Amino acid sequence: MAEIKIAAENRTEFGKGAARRIRRADKVPAVLYGSGIDPTHITLPGHDLALALKNSNALLSIALGSDTHLCIPKQVQRDPLRGVIEHADLLLVKKGQKVTVDIRVHLVGEALPEALVVTENSTISVEAEATHIPESVEVSIEGLEIGAQIHAADLKLPAGSSLAIPEDWLIVNVIAAPTAEEIE
Repeated sequence: MAEIKIAAENRTEFGKGAARRIRRADKVPAVLYGSGIDPTHITLPGHDLALALKNSNALLSIALGSDTHLCIPKQVQRDPLRGVIEHADLLLVKKGQKVTVDIRVHLVGEALPEALVVTENSTISVEAEATHIPESVEVSIEGLEIGAQIHAADLKLPAGSSLAIPEDWLIVNVIAAPTAEEIE
């Protein structure tokens, strides 16, 4: 995934009132931390951050003065009613550094007609290089019969990625579809 560049400003005011003033100006208070440095409090443009976070596991390039920091979103707080971003915690990473992230499981194909495919886990945790985080992993369910199961060990992960969950973690379970009599 490509780096998404966002210009940031240092934040000198703290507290509820300062955060509200920042949000009124369509900006988002955020914190950069990690890599053995002290946390840096910054302000990000709200619209740019919202667009960047539409990509799962976005890799952000934050321009702060003359410095540029590479980071990934660790936690994003949103307003439960309006959905706007209220605060972001950004984890600093370095090129080549491995990070643990959750990626989507995408099912491909169709099982047999009498089979019902149950997705037990729609995301999995993987360890990947910060600049090569996969967006998803595809799982083929083509022709699976009743009783078939797909575990984490059965997944074909993108190059450079490894599982960060147990190999016996159940991803997909195929069961018998209920008959018309069972539904009534």
